[in-house]
Amino acid sequence: MKIFIRYFFKGLRVILGPVMLLKEAITRPKGMTRLPAAQEQVDQQCRSLVLYQYKTCPFCIKVRQEISRLSLKIQRVDAQHEGRDRQELLQRGGHAKVPCLKITDSAGNTQWLYDSEKIKAYLQARFVAA
Repeated sequence: MKIFIRYFFKGLRVILGPVMLLKEAITRPKGMTRLPAAQEQVDQQCRSLVLYQYKTCPFCIKVRQEISRLSLKIQRVDAQHEGRDRQELLQRGGHAKVPCLKITDSAGNTQWLYDSEKIKAYLQARFVAA
């Protein structure tokens, strides 16, 4: 029974994944406009951020939509499959859970922020007025 359930959900992801990605592309919000100097400053700040995500995770899609709305250039790392990126998320962040925003400050200290609503709130607080 356990194998049947696993294959059922795997098949469901195969079918729904492309639909979710298409919906994301169609509903992608128009990014906010900043003066070139302000946008360059925001881009510079975004270099210290990394989003660990799965392509078809609905919560990751919500965060990516907010990133688009705020016109942010944040590096995205796919941590769905076993490998170096997923291992880093698990070892340094503490959980293999997505979405997760890795925030590195100017001193090199790293904070791992989980939960789509918390990530969106952090991005809004940091970049809306920028």
